Amino acid sequence: MPALLLATLAGFTGYGLLLPVAPLWAVQGGAGEGGSGLVNGVVLLCTVLTQPFVPGLLRRRGWGVVLAVGLTLLGLPALAHPLSSDLGVLLALSAVRGVGFGVITVTGSAAVAELVDASRRGSAVGAYGLAIAVPQVLVLPFGPVAAEHLGFGAVFVAAACPLLGVPAALALGRSIASAPTADGGSTGDAPGSSPDDRSPARIRATLPPLLPPMLILLGVTLAGGAVLTFAPQMTEGPVLAMAALAALGGTAAVTRWRIGGLADRHGARPFVWPLVVLGAASTALLAHAVRAEQSWLLLLAAAALGVAYGGLQNLTLVLSFDSVTRERYGMASAVWNIGFDLGTGLGSVLVGAIAALLGFPAALLVAAAVTALTLPLSLLGRHPARRA
Repeated sequence: MPALLLATLAGFTGYGLLLPVAPLWAVQGGAGEGGSGLVNGVVLLCTVLTQPFVPGLLRRRGWGVVLAVGLTLLGLPALAHPLSSDLGVLLALSAVRGVGFGVITVTGSAAVAELVDASRRGSAVGAYGLAIAVPQVLVLPFGPVAAEHLGFGAVFVAAACPLLGVPAALALGRSIASAPTADGGSTGDAPGSSPDDRSPARIRATLPPLLPPMLILLGVTLAGGAVLTFAPQMTEGPVLAMAALAALGGTAAVTRWRIGGLADRHGARPFVWPLVVLGAASTALLAHAVRAEQSWLLLLAAAALGVAYGGLQNLTLVLSFDSVTRERYGMASAVWNIGFDLGTGLGSVLVGAIAALLGFPAALLVAAAVTALTLPLSLLGRHPARRA
């Protein structure tokens, strides 16, 4: 577990540093809101396209090698960013980063499900989420400030830190095959390791219960992804952007961590619909704050959105794992991560495109409406859990 957490820490630190800074670098090269939004959009598109293949890669190549390659693909392109701010070059680098990010996201969450008993899964998901969120809370808000005061080059070098996680990934690969799982087996069989796991019949049987939590997650991450990408452009200067990102990331981290215990005691579903409502309302409030240029209201809205953003990350992942048997944890992890990253990518591309035409307040209202459209899914009856 320490090896997994160290590799995760390195990977998400590099990812978080570039999330707001790479679009700013594109702006330096002459890109507008739409073009700069494509930078993170391509990252998340390639992430989503990669994630369905990760369970099979784990099965064939092993945890250590796959995770090490993912960290390399995520970190190495950061060192190439100073060479050009041309949008075409940045989109190519974003594609490579997206492949690496797709690998580490599926690998990490699947490992948590493999190693922790279902009765403590909410708390375990919360702890893993905290390990992901803390580096982003600490580094993501400071990226634009560091780029302004230290230069983009310094940020790009720091964003190569996923490479530092490669030894931890290889150590994980050496130990995970003999690590005991919650059911007394071994993690030597990667998630989704049954021979027919990728068969059309298996996929058709597995996907229906996974789609509602994935779409709920997509809705709230679309709004969150818009803030993560465009905070420097929709606020009055880098200090306010840093404060907004810190407010969003801080409340998201705490909520994702603490709500896991509540889900273990009371179930995840009762908490889902209130957080969907909160996510839509806070995004609409954020649109008003941007239009009115009210800094305190913007920070309040970002903090409230963070509660919904972090809480729904935990709860939808718990619901996803509760809906499948152990051999399908890899598929559940992939589908959940697709929802997360597709929502974040759409938040970059869709909000950027609308903002270029109508401004950020109108774009944020569209994001709020998308979140609100997932409310009926949050009110659906609970699927019978099929525990491992």
